[in-house]
Amino acid sequence: MKVLITGSNGFVAKNLIVRLGESEDFEVVTFSRQSSILQLPELVSDVDAVVHLAGVNRPPSPEEFVSGNTGLTQSLCQALLEYGRQVPVIFTSSTQAAIDNPYGKSKLDAENALRDYAAQSGASVYIYRLPNVFGKWCKPNYNSAVATFCHNTVNGLPIQINDGNAALSLVYVDDVVDEFIRVLQQQPLVDAVEFCAVSIQYQTTVGKLAQQLQTFRDSRTTLISEKVGVGLMRALYSTYMSYLTPDAFAYDVPKFGDPRGVFVEMLKTQDSGQFSFFTAHPGITRGGHYHHTKTEKFLVIKGQARFGFRHILTDETYELFTSGDQPKIVETIPGWSHDITNVGEEEMLVMLWANEIFDRDRPDTIASKV
Repeated sequence: MKVLITGSNGFVAKNLIVRLGESEDFEVVTFSRQSSILQLPELVSDVDAVVHLAGVNRPPSPEEFVSGNTGLTQSLCQALLEYGRQVPVIFTSSTQAAIDNPYGKSKLDAENALRDYAAQSGASVYIYRLPNVFGKWCKPNYNSAVATFCHNTVNGLPIQINDGNAALSLVYVDDVVDEFIRVLQQQPLVDAVEFCAVSIQYQTTVGKLAQQLQTFRDSRTTLISEKVGVGLMRALYSTYMSYLTPDAFAYDVPKFGDPRGVFVEMLKTQDSGQFSFFTAHPGITRGGHYHHTKTEKFLVIKGQARFGFRHILTDETYELFTSGDQPKIVETIPGWSHDITNVGEEEMLVMLWANEIFDRDRPDTIASKV
């Protein structure tokens, strides 16, 4: 499928072009602000679909709303009609099309131009009145609060908030791209007077957004990660991370050392414990304690290990051996004292997960020999 993408230098277009380029099913041709409107007839002559993302939202003069939004869309429709083919068009309008201002009116007129094209050609037109779109490669200090807040938070700059309770409706660029690709592939029938929508939308406030981004930044110090695996938190965290510059790709974490080896905490979670690693020199034993509730998972990455266990009530004992050559998880059991000894001839390296963050006031770690 050959697809024309207008506004190809915009951030939504960049994400869409990359995704389409990952599939052999699509060939992309582009139209940007550097292109001439006179090129449109040639560009649409043999395309199978158009994704119309071009638009103007911060022009030097209000008149450019008309030329950049309405005029360009009318020219696109005229070029398509000249070839007499039913070429589907996906159009990113704006929620402001329902508002009486120069920008909104230009978007509304563009929508009507596309509806006229659909009526004359019989082609499907998919109009999306998108709320605030956010994601990687969105330009800060332009028209996205998320982009601006991410940029400022990453760079330690202040964030200006006039009303922290102001509502924000958001859609994530990956979800927008998924929706557009679905439409390009399936081309479902639509009523020309209806609007299409990205099914996944998020609601938050300006204040909550700023606070959440600050928490992401602080996590490099606290080591506590937010629940960034699903939903809005996942999308925001990915977006925040995309604004890091190469000199900020890495950060130090505390290392605690003694004659036995070193211990390093890597990551803590709000409700799923923490990750760390430690080393032990040959012959060194670590541990020698039990837990009432806490459980752990040990993975020897390098070296040879002996795990010892003793039931604190029955004195039943048990031992097992693992090595970095054959990965095996060893779990500690509440009520069993346990230790780990380096029985090899090289330094031992062990990864450790505990199901809760260590609390110095309530460590749940009671010394007891195995």
